[in-house]
Amino acid sequence: MEQRHLGRTGLRVSRLGLGTLNWARDTDEQEAADQLKTFWEAGGTLVDTADIYADGGAEYLLGRLTDGLIPRDDLVIATKAGSVLETDRRVDGSRRHLLAALDASLERLGTDYVDLWQLHAFDPHTPLEETLGALDLAVTSGRARYVGLADFSGWQLAKAATWQLCAPGVRTRLASTQMEYSLLQRGVEREVLPAALDLGIGLLPSSPLGRGVLTGKYRNATPADSRGASEHLAPFVAPYLDETAGRVVEAVSTAADGLAVTPLQVALSWVRDRPGVAAPIVGARTAQQLRAALSVETLSLPDEIRRALDDVSAPVHHYPDHDWSTL
Repeated sequence: MEQRHLGRTGLRVSRLGLGTLNWARDTDEQEAADQLKTFWEAGGTLVDTADIYADGGAEYLLGRLTDGLIPRDDLVIATKAGSVLETDRRVDGSRRHLLAALDASLERLGTDYVDLWQLHAFDPHTPLEETLGALDLAVTSGRARYVGLADFSGWQLAKAATWQLCAPGVRTRLASTQMEYSLLQRGVEREVLPAALDLGIGLLPSSPLGRGVLTGKYRNATPADSRGASEHLAPFVAPYLDETAGRVVEAVSTAADGLAVTPLQVALSWVRDRPGVAAPIVGARTAQQLRAALSVETLSLPDEIRRALDDVSAPVHHYPDHDWSTL
């Protein structure tokens, strides 16, 4: 699998990442092992997890599997901290919480360091310099090699990245930002992606298949074994089952028919090759689904098809994203 630099850093990652959101919940240990081995044998390196996935279970499972199944040095392990499951708050960006969470992640993962440590969300109640200081401490202490952010808005990302760049050699450059991005969700193109491109930050798209909808599986009905039929994931899929999304899915399916490939391959190839994208994170439930995603490695969309998909999925952006005189 082709490798790409993550932002303006020396870290190289496979241009598809393996997500573990389903591990230890919908994906058991044997299935997770099959996924990881399949991914590794295909040349994949970037494995994405978080401390809240299955309440730490995904990290623990990944740690078990890298203890013998896959050499630790062959993987770029990325995890996240900052999200909390408390009744009175959802985010904790304090130094106290973040560094304790990192230590707990390392213990579950069974490793001395993570290759990429990302803040899971922006905490408006903690000074940003304190939150970012925790990232610097993680790197200087050797517990993280690189750092990044997730689900920060455009101004939040730009403010954080600029703060880090103000003291080169003292503060750690941000390597990544992880955001939802697909043909059904192009909101990052408004401010986040331009900021990331300007500041040398690599984008790691989550849900690159529109929460599974872009595979075409929901065109006629909701499969009984799909996320859309799952009690805890149906609300996650529902926003992309409307008429607007349906038009995009039909366009993807038409393109797939013309190229003699699958809708999954078309949709994943489109987002993988967008400017600024380092590696879409694929969260498969089974090794079979993962193999289907990995087959996209040999596909590059023709320019005319890419432009057609751009047009049919174009988000509506008005002022101030366009010159006011044209509105």
